[in-house]
Amino acid sequence: MSRSILKIPRLLAIANQKGGVGKTTTAVNLATALSAVGKRVLLIDLDPQGNASTGLGVRRSAIRGSTYDLLFDDANVEDLSVATKVPNLRVVPSSIHLSGAEIELVTAPHREYRLREAVRKPLPFDYIVFDCPPSLSLLTLNAFVAVDSVIVPMQCEFFALEGLSHLVKTIDRVRKNFNKKLGIQGVVLTMVDRRNNLSAMVEKDVRSHFGDKVYQTVIPRNVRLSEAPSYGLPAIIYDMKCSGAQAYIKLAREVLNRERAQLSDEINNTEHKTHNKVA
Repeated sequence: MSRSILKIPRLLAIANQKGGVGKTTTAVNLATALSAVGKRVLLIDLDPQGNASTGLGVRRSAIRGSTYDLLFDDANVEDLSVATKVPNLRVVPSSIHLSGAEIELVTAPHREYRLREAVRKPLPFDYIVFDCPPSLSLLTLNAFVAVDSVIVPMQCEFFALEGLSHLVKTIDRVRKNFNKKLGIQGVVLTMVDRRNNLSAMVEKDVRSHFGDKVYQTVIPRNVRLSEAPSYGLPAIIYDMKCSGAQAYIKLAREVLNRERAQLSDEINNTEHKTHNKVA
């Protein structure tokens, strides 16, 4: 890989402790959409199930190194990454060894900072996206300590707000103890069915509670989103014209706009602090 331009990439975690909310679908298609606009993207599959890896066409038999090696063997993230069928998008795949990582991390030194030490340094990527496991585990904690912000996919269902409140409390604790810059970049509503009154009710409640933290783009229920992983392709490549793919393209635009705004705020805060020190 080219090392001509090296900088610390922006790091995003796709996380929700509840399974079946479209987390991996969001990670894969958001990463694809970002790469489609010319961003160099690395997707790190942190879920032992490895669905993001297979959804990008990575065969388990072809995996030589995985996220496990990133956590425990001081492996280089570039060396572990493999190319996908999507230009500008590489992936560090999951493997079966990641299933035992939770137990090993309990007694590991600097256990909360393993991923941070591996990825928060100059690398030839603009974005690193973490697909977190569906739990608030030590693997997810490692991602939260490493990243700049969290994107939360949330299915429009009855218990959605309750689960989201638990996640917000966890993020607050991580920010206080491990990563002062951590925050929620946004909440993305998934599996939205406009024909269903429940979807509309949940969307209204979430927007009422979280305001502009909720992306304007919502991800509809769409069979193409479900079909695409079986072909080892993101939905955006499998059928770019389908409603699900178009929604993720719009979501990527919102994410980039928020990233630009966040970066501008960070620059302004740095300049303000520097000015105060000089004064």
